[in-house]
Amino acid sequence: MLTRKQLELLTFIKTRMDADGVPPSFDEMKEALDLRSKSGIHRLITALEERGFIRRLAHRARALEIIKLPEAMEKPGFRPPAFTPKVIKGDRLDPPKGAMDVTAVHAMELPVMGRIAAGVPIEAISEVSHHVAVPGSMLSGRGNHYALEVKGDSMIDAGINDGDIVVIREQNTAENGDIVVALVEEAEATLKRFRRKGSMIALEAANPAYETRVFPDHLVKVQGRLVGLIRSY
Repeated sequence: MLTRKQLELLTFIKTRMDADGVPPSFDEMKEALDLRSKSGIHRLITALEERGFIRRLAHRARALEIIKLPEAMEKPGFRPPAFTPKVIKGDRLDPPKGAMDVTAVHAMELPVMGRIAAGVPIEAISEVSHHVAVPGSMLSGRGNHYALEVKGDSMIDAGINDGDIVVIREQNTAENGDIVVALVEEAEATLKRFRRKGSMIALEAANPAYETRVFPDHLVKVQGRLVGLIRSY
């Protein structure tokens, strides 16, 4: 004959093992049964073990094995005690204070159109090398987007490092201060900050080791504006 709390605990352990294939942790059992300390769980586990319902396996963390169930639990139509165990997948860790809730986000696959120079311009890029998943919130308004892998460190002071993936919105115009993909003399593509000065276009680096390059406006074509960045660690 089991006490109410013993039956509640055995029910919770079986529920978790049926759902996840592993027994719950002592913290999860304590919370599910609304006990103040884990010592109460230890006493219940010992009582269930002494009565032959469960077995603790040596040298294994969270290792419990259900050997048998009370006859009542094995009968069709059995209703567990009137409590609602909190079934938690995995170990429970309280989130840091002020942490934001984790929510599902929409993502899109964008083509990575090769590498773009954040340094000395490289040849214009037109071939897809692979694809990358990008959060939908990163895509700026309507229009086509693509991604490029950064080569070089000339934009490092703008937070853009060698090897980063930049997300680009296709457009052929830019405002002063925008970071853009610029096609120079129909042959070289570079990632720089855009400045227009009369009929001249300045492509500014964000690294004092690199000089600002200035071209007549007819030699520079804007191919897109930076709207996001993805970094792998």
